[in-house]
Amino acid sequence: MAEKNYLAPAEIAEYVVDTAKVKAGSPAGKLLALGFMAGMWIAMGSSGSTMIAHNLLMKPETYGLGRALLGMIFGGGLMLVVISGGELFTGNCLMIQGVIQKEITWQAMLRNWGLVYLGNLLGSLFIAALVVHTGAMSYSANDLGGMTIRIAASKTSLGFTQALASGVLCNILVCATVWMSYGAKDVAGKVLVCFFLIWLFASSGFEHCVANMYYIPAGLWAAATQPWLDAAMLSESYLTNLTWVNFALRNLVPVTLGNIIGGCGLTGCIYWYCYLRKA
Repeated sequence: MAEKNYLAPAEIAEYVVDTAKVKAGSPAGKLLALGFMAGMWIAMGSSGSTMIAHNLLMKPETYGLGRALLGMIFGGGLMLVVISGGELFTGNCLMIQGVIQKEITWQAMLRNWGLVYLGNLLGSLFIAALVVHTGAMSYSANDLGGMTIRIAASKTSLGFTQALASGVLCNILVCATVWMSYGAKDVAGKVLVCFFLIWLFASSGFEHCVANMYYIPAGLWAAATQPWLDAAMLSESYLTNLTWVNFALRNLVPVTLGNIIGGCGLTGCIYWYCYLRKA
């Protein structure tokens, strides 16, 4: 009988705990480096998806189609993380299962999160700076620069509850994607999982803290170039909200909290209860 090329949910749960133990024991330098790589990969997916869809996103009548196209391309970032290697903060929310199983400590998980989050931020900022300096924002008569600024301004204009709720929804799907990618034993299976589920998340417009580490700094830096700022056609209130302080306080803080709630409290804890809890 041929060996199956996937893991059942209960087997995935055990694999998640084993993976959490490895992640918790990894050296700080390795976590920072792999976090940097994951930040770069997600930023590449964010940049490429905006490039592909920006013309459609600029027009209300084609906005939905633009979101669908953006979502199709964005998943390439997570494919790079899952297959080529990387430590992604949002996916590492599944480490909560290792804590509940008492295979790793809270301190070990939080150490991993802190180092990986920093690495993700540095990798995302690095790609954002490079993209802005390529001059690519001038494409489509500066519309790419304009859309990059519009995306950033919309994210820094969210209310706390909006950003939190969107972060919860995002990481329910991202952690489900990582969970299912663990269950696929071949590359094709991992690619298909990442493609369809990340397409769903990105097309829905939910908030992902690591993706926002690219989107908002790229928009902030692009806004310093007048032709790109003019192409954004934003009201004064939106432009006023586009600041580094709002990037941190109005977006990263609530979105990160929402990502933790969605990934740990829902996907991670519920699957632990269903497949690992002993009666």
